[in-house]
Amino acid sequence: MGEQLLQLLFSGLTLGSIYSIIALILVITYKVTGILNLALGEFLVMGALLTVSFKSMGMPLIAASLLAIIIVALLAGVLERLTVNKARGASSLTMLIITIGISISLRGLALLIWGTDTYSLPSFTASGPIMAGGAALNPQSIWVFLLAAATLICVNTFFGRTYWGKAVQASVLSPIGAQLQGINLSTISLAAFVFSGALATAAGICIGPVTMVTYDMGFMLGVKGFIAATIGGLSSISGAVLGGLILGLLEAYSSGLISSGLNDAISIVILLAVLLIRPEGILGAISERKI
Repeated sequence: MGEQLLQLLFSGLTLGSIYSIIALILVITYKVTGILNLALGEFLVMGALLTVSFKSMGMPLIAASLLAIIIVALLAGVLERLTVNKARGASSLTMLIITIGISISLRGLALLIWGTDTYSLPSFTASGPIMAGGAALNPQSIWVFLLAAATLICVNTFFGRTYWGKAVQASVLSPIGAQLQGINLSTISLAAFVFSGALATAAGICIGPVTMVTYDMGFMLGVKGFIAATIGGLSSISGAVLGGLILGLLEAYSSGLISSGLNDAISIVILLAVLLIRPEGILGAISERKI
C-alpha cells in the first residue's frame, strides 16, 4: 500500500506540475493584458506536433524544438494582431469568446494537418525509470518539475523585481495612466501573446514524452490549467502553482484509489466548489485577510 501511495504521489506531482505550467502561462497573460487566453492549450499542442514533424524530417530534437517555439510564438503574435488587437476596448466576455474561437480554429487546423493519430516525442534523457521506495519515477517528470520551477522563478522575478513587470501590471489596472506614462498597451499585449505561445510550446515539448500528443488534447489541458489558476486565485503566480499541484494530486489519488474515470468529474467539482466558496481563490482569500 505504501509503494502504491508513493507511486501515486509521483504521478500526482507530475500531473500537478503540468497543470501548474499551463496555469502560470494563463496567469501571465491575464496579469499583463487582463485577458483569459483559453487558446493556450492549442498553442501547446501545435508546438508539440510541429516538433514531432520536424523531428521526423531528421532534425535534431533541440533544433526541431527551437524552430517550433519560434513558429508558434509568431503564430500567437499574428493571431493577437488579427483578433484581440482589433477588438481592443471590448468587454472581457468578448475577449474570452475570441480566444475560444482561436482555440477551435487551431484545433481544426491541427486535425487537418496531423489527423487523429497519437504521436510521441523522445524523452530528454535515455535512462530508465528512477526507483525510490519501491515506486518508479519517469526521468522526464524531472524535466517537467524543472520547467515548472524555472517558470515560477522567472515570472516571480519579472513581476516582483523589475520595472517592466510592475509597469505592465499597472497598465492593466489603469490603462489611461499607463498611456500617459508612455507605455504602449498594444505592444505589451503583443509581447504577452508571443511569450505565452513560446512558453506553451516549450511546455508541450517537455510534457509530450509523458502524455503523448494528439490534436485534441489541448482543450482539456487548457481547462485543467484554468481550474488550477482559479483554485489559486486567478492573478496569483504562487496560487497557480499551488492550484496545479492540488489538482494533480487529487486526480492521481482519486484515479488510483477510486476510479480513473473520475478525473474530469473531480476537476469540475473542484472548480464549482472554489467558485461557490472562495471565488477569489485560496491565496486570494489569504491576501484579503492580511489587508
